[in-house]
Amino acid sequence: MILIDTSIWIHVFRDKTRQYSQRFYDTIGEQDIVFTRFQQLELLQGCRDEREWGLLSEYLEGQDYIEMQPHTWRAAARIYYDLRKQGLTVRSPIDCCIAQIAMENHLLLIHNDRDFITINQLVPLKQKQWV
Repeated sequence: MILIDTSIWIHVFRDKTRQYSQRFYDTIGEQDIVFTRFQQLELLQGCRDEREWGLLSEYLEGQDYIEMQPHTWRAAARIYYDLRKQGLTVRSPIDCCIAQIAMENHLLLIHNDRDFITINQLVPLKQKQWV
């Protein structure tokens, strides 16, 4: 199973030429994709109008989600804290949550977000940067 970060979904959903999304889907093939509620939150908050909200909301409701456990929150906070202590900055604590979920569930995280590169300097995040 793979977890696709919002940084990728934005490009897939906004791709008018379908070149980016086609290349992306060709690469991931038949692998099972899961979401976190963070992708749901970030994608919906970026909707431009009610029509887009309705279509995206309906699409997202049909997806499989990996939920955070009570210990996940603390572990994600620890990632952020430990990085900060090393002088490394992560722009969003949400990315620490996403990384922790991916690690706990042994998911490959596909992203285009430098925060995950930074996080990977501290923890063994199975990740692939997609451009």
